[in-house]
Amino acid sequence: MTDSPRSSPPGTPHGRPAKLIARARRAPKRTAALVLLVLFAAYAAYLTVRVTAAFEGRRWDVPAHVYAAPLELYPGMTLEAVELTAHLEQVGYAESGDPATAQPAPGQPLPGQPLPGQPLPGKFRTAADTVTFTTRAFRHWDALEPSQTLTARFAGGRLAGLDTAEGSVPLARLEPVRLGSLFAAHHEDRILVEPEEIPPLLIAALKAVEDRRFDDHHGLDFLAIGRAAFVNLRAGGIRQGGSTLTQQLVKSYFLDNRRTFRRKFQEAIMAVALELSYDKAEILHAYINEVYLGQQGARAIHGFGLASEYYFAKRLAELDLPEIALLVGLVNGPSYFDPRRHPERALARRNLVLGVLADEGVIEAGAARQAAEEDLRVGDGTRLLSRYQPAFMDLVRHELAADYPVEVLETEGLKIFTSLDPQVQSLAERELAEGLAALEGQPPDDTGAALDGAVVVTRHATGDVLAMVGGRNVEYDGFNRALAARRPAGSLVKPAVYLAALETGRYTLASRIEDEPLTIELGSGRTWSPENFDLTSHGEVPLLRALADSYNQATVRLGMDVGVDAVARLLHGLGLPEVPRAHPSLLLGAVDVSPFEMAAVYGTLANGGFRVPLSAVRSVIDATGEPMARYPLEMTPAADPAAVQQVNAALVQAVLRGTGEIARPLLPAGLVAAGKTGTSSGFRDSWFAGFTNDHVAVVWVGRDDNQPSGLTGATGALRIWAPLVTGLRQSASYAPAPAPGLVGTWLDYETGFATVEGCGDAVLVPLPEGAEPPWLDGCRRGLRRLGERLRDIFGGED
Repeated sequence: MTDSPRSSPPGTPHGRPAKLIARARRAPKRTAALVLLVLFAAYAAYLTVRVTAAFEGRRWDVPAHVYAAPLELYPGMTLEAVELTAHLEQVGYAESGDPATAQPAPGQPLPGQPLPGQPLPGKFRTAADTVTFTTRAFRHWDALEPSQTLTARFAGGRLAGLDTAEGSVPLARLEPVRLGSLFAAHHEDRILVEPEEIPPLLIAALKAVEDRRFDDHHGLDFLAIGRAAFVNLRAGGIRQGGSTLTQQLVKSYFLDNRRTFRRKFQEAIMAVALELSYDKAEILHAYINEVYLGQQGARAIHGFGLASEYYFAKRLAELDLPEIALLVGLVNGPSYFDPRRHPERALARRNLVLGVLADEGVIEAGAARQAAEEDLRVGDGTRLLSRYQPAFMDLVRHELAADYPVEVLETEGLKIFTSLDPQVQSLAERELAEGLAALEGQPPDDTGAALDGAVVVTRHATGDVLAMVGGRNVEYDGFNRALAARRPAGSLVKPAVYLAALETGRYTLASRIEDEPLTIELGSGRTWSPENFDLTSHGEVPLLRALADSYNQATVRLGMDVGVDAVARLLHGLGLPEVPRAHPSLLLGAVDVSPFEMAAVYGTLANGGFRVPLSAVRSVIDATGEPMARYPLEMTPAADPAAVQQVNAALVQAVLRGTGEIARPLLPAGLVAAGKTGTSSGFRDSWFAGFTNDHVAVVWVGRDDNQPSGLTGATGALRIWAPLVTGLRQSASYAPAPAPGLVGTWLDYETGFATVEGCGDAVLVPLPEGAEPPWLDGCRRGLRRLGERLRDIFGGED
């Protein structure tokens, strides 16, 4: 009898799978190890793909850098030596002895540094009425400005001459102040440095202090790990780390700071993957650009390029031994060793690094001792890139958003060249802060709330925004009152009422209008009866006086005659972003506007009726220096130039004798300015807007809670505006080119009657040809004609 085959239970696999299962049952440990190995390989492959893809995509993420306008020097310009040195210090130049040349480096010489005896870029020295400085090379939007040594000579408040070793030069354009970066929501900021910009000493110091075996390991240094473990066991806590520079880079790029086994496991795999995928130079270059080295408010300081400017106001290539040692020491704990908050810790850490460098043979012992005797040299962080201007940067972002996606601005290293003038910005900030403090020192009102304010300064011919202050706390990156605070404009809109009337041709500055009570029907049985500020009616007055003295009743009567719709459309044409609602109270400023918008309106008046859009951005170049966009000048006719010139003449009188006459003793003698006060209902908003031949400045003062400030335009904003305009050294008196069809005519300010110079309260204003106002009693026509002949003989209208 033959044996029958043994039957298998149902579902039992046959063939090769069965053999594998059987083998696994015979050697379970080997099988488990194989499975773990496969899982580990798969996980390692996943992390490798992740780390290399992320490294390739993120290691060059650089936010757009925003620059102020460069200082352009030319003989004859209004400038003093102290102003030039202030600019040089703001861009990070340091005053040196004589001569400003490179000296032999202590210890071992540093390759890539200027040879001994050569001029040092970023240095200046002063002597009697001269400043000698060596510029840094800088790529502007249109050209690369090479480094050169210049001597500026000053006399009488002007730049008398500009010389090089080869002779005089007609123009020199200096490196602009870096305002900040358009960094992403995670607030990381950095300045990317190229390999040739990295001091060899920095590379040697990082290896000596952070990773002695960097050139030999493959991402992990097991000797360092063992040494750290031994030290930590003896100390009973974490005293030393064993991470390589590659591991630190991985942690900075991809991981958090949790000290868990899983994170350390991931870090180790990613570090090895990076070492297998990239060479040492690439990894070290990325580390130098990525490592976290400090915090300024919400902005994280990443990379040695940014840190060198943040702490020392220098470029990385300009750092010397003590400064490099301090930055390398910060790697271990930027917050703990913060040299501004904890100078003692920072000094001890720096000197420890110097000792390590001497022990490792990077520098000589004598050089280490000499460097250890130096102080920290850390500035206050307000001179260079840390001079962040949040209000102005808001405007820059708003303009760029129309042309560039956010990710481009945050990652591609664009250079944004703007119109901001650092000297004007500093002046505006100072005058606002000091002015608000002085106003709060006056007798307090019932609210007790803090005053705040905003300032906008422009160059009206080009539309350049030179300065913008969004509040008294200029570094607060929050509510920007210059752009976002829309408050009732008050009497700032009155020039538009008079302009609309003058454009009809039915009125001139000599035309008389009743400043008497009136009642306006508003519909639904409601009425409105405006009153003058002084609660007094002034009878029949000329338009010149009605605008300069800001009479409400005369203004409303005039506006109702020409039509509120016409005034609303004109305000839009002058610069408001949209046509305001055409209700009668608009004539007295019942429209919410921002200081920036009012600067646009008054800029159009200053330009003689031609609207030039306000702009902060001049040009953009990419990371390679190639131009991407220019923002050309645009000019649009917005109002009749002859009518605008008459309005502006009344605004000059507003400053000389009208509601703004308080400015007269505050302005420089002989400076002619035009401007208008504004006060909203209940004394909630205090405004002043005005212009010279070069600048428009708008100041708003009030309270964020909309409670009364107790200030008028004259007692509040004007007291800040006047010293601000006084400080604008490049500003000249308002002196418009005569508009066609106008002739200079002497008028009596009180009556608007024709007169001659010296008779009555005579003011010289432009009137349309053929206008024949009545003569003031006692002022003879013959003298007027004589005055006209004399003006023809000697030229001009005065």
